[in-house]
Amino acid sequence: MDQFTHIADTGALNHRIPIVSSVEEVGRTIEMVYDPKRRKTAFAVWQDEKWTLELQVDGGPNRKLVPYSPYNNLIRNRIILFPSGPEEYGNESELVGRIQTFIHRYVDVTPLYERIAAYYVLFSWLYDGFNELPYLRVRGDPGSGKTRFLLTVGSLCYKPIFASGASTVSPLFRLLDTFRGTLIIDEGDFRVSDEKAEVVKILNNGNARGFPVLRSQASDKGEFNPRAYQVFGPKIVATRGYFQDRALESRFITEEMGGRRLRNDIPINQPVDASDEAEHLRNQLLLFRFRNRGKRVADEALVDRSVEPRLNQVFVPLLSVIDDPDTKRELHDVARRYHREMVAERALDTEAQILEVISELSSSPGTSRVSVGDVTRLFTERHGEDYDRKVTSKWIGTILRRRLGFRPAKSHGTFIITPEELSRLPLLRERYGLDVLDDRVDMGDVGDVPEVA
Repeated sequence: MDQFTHIADTGALNHRIPIVSSVEEVGRTIEMVYDPKRRKTAFAVWQDEKWTLELQVDGGPNRKLVPYSPYNNLIRNRIILFPSGPEEYGNESELVGRIQTFIHRYVDVTPLYERIAAYYVLFSWLYDGFNELPYLRVRGDPGSGKTRFLLTVGSLCYKPIFASGASTVSPLFRLLDTFRGTLIIDEGDFRVSDEKAEVVKILNNGNARGFPVLRSQASDKGEFNPRAYQVFGPKIVATRGYFQDRALESRFITEEMGGRRLRNDIPINQPVDASDEAEHLRNQLLLFRFRNRGKRVADEALVDRSVEPRLNQVFVPLLSVIDDPDTKRELHDVARRYHREMVAERALDTEAQILEVISELSSSPGTSRVSVGDVTRLFTERHGEDYDRKVTSKWIGTILRRRLGFRPAKSHGTFIITPEELSRLPLLRERYGLDVLDDRVDMGDVGDVPEVA
């Protein structure tokens, strides 16, 4: 049995094992359901293309799999939401339409992002069939509608975990590891710097399978025994600003909130029956998961070679569940726009400034090699005042080797960039958004510093 979620210790439970979800090799899929009106939990079991509701299921010799108690605080206080049972949804297009209608009724975002959010909901119910995934983010000032977006879209996702219900960030690791659902998180809920750092760990490790977060803990005997927490899964985030880490920034599909007047038909206070409507949609999405899990995979035909590989990694999984050609085309356009923005930002980097200096020095008539000392001198003249630190040849040399992949060679006591290394300038200039000088050549590997006569 390929257990999809964490199984609690069975020693004191008389072989009754509480679980949330299970995907088994025999073709059986188990999902916990919760009826809030009757306050009952059970399992929806999918096997042989049909489903049943069960209070417990056989888990092997002397073992019974049971759902979590309906009186569990996480369930009773709606920190985590579940469907109440599978419901028929018609066809996929109709289901997406109902999801988008629900989002449109309570949230004011651009039409494209509205469609992206609807398909992201759909994707969240199939995400465990992929190895990478993107995050959704809304960004804006207080009062711009970020929280409403989180509550509305989050309520439809697969096992949404509302992080604002946690007093600190520390329970999130165990929640994600145990329930393997969709994290709904407002960065503003975690104001202490160390808590924000922990949130960033979750976001950095959570978009690709196989990168758990290690947290220190001691065994009963006091031995150091780090625990690996699985944090892979969909995430919907609200922030005021941007993250400094560009790799993390590239994992978000972002909507800027508060840039226009709120639509008049958006209710200021979300009505009570919205939760009932969300429950019915979760029920339909549960049946959609049963019928489609494992049938959707990352479609390599959707890879756009004109954009960064990192962007393809996060956009292709979502594109793979979208059946609307117009939305696919527009999402491809979003990926290309993100690529252009990343290239433009790179052009302002220290690396780009150094490349411009090397290009200028190497373009002088009769120049076949450029010394690191000359690069340092010209860089200091042009940009030295922009840096709080002293610009030294050692610092420039470190950037040349570690960030740009150059291999300065030592010649008569001076480190130089050889003609062979200078031939890599066109590719590097293209990567950093600078003008291309020559035809593309391979970069090669970074090796030890050679000695040149």
